[in-house]
Amino acid sequence: MKCKINRNAAKELKKMLAQEKGEGKIFRVYVTHMHGDHAHYDLMLDTPTENDEVVPTDKDINIILEKGNEYLDGVWIQYFYVPKEEWVITNPSKDVEGHGHHH
Repeated sequence: MKCKINRNAAKELKKMLAQEKGEGKIFRVYVTHMHGDHAHYDLMLDTPTENDEVVPTDKDINIILEKGNEYLDGVWIQYFYVPKEEWVITNPSKDVEGHGHHH
């Protein structure tokens, strides 16, 4: 499985991991709900289980993804400061008819 993180997201995730509540935890990306031909994602601190894969990224942050969930393979975590601060989680490999999958 694959996961990408943009530079801004890595900076924000590292800040969150440095806080006390982040100690010993890893970020998990998960599908909050699906409708039609696309999924919505969210992010939380968690610990992996036997049903998960811990995926390394090129930004030195590991991400937990549920094994076998095709909507999580190839997910892209982004954080933007402009025009407003927001997380955007998409999966470009699952972009059907231009909907994109999003947070």
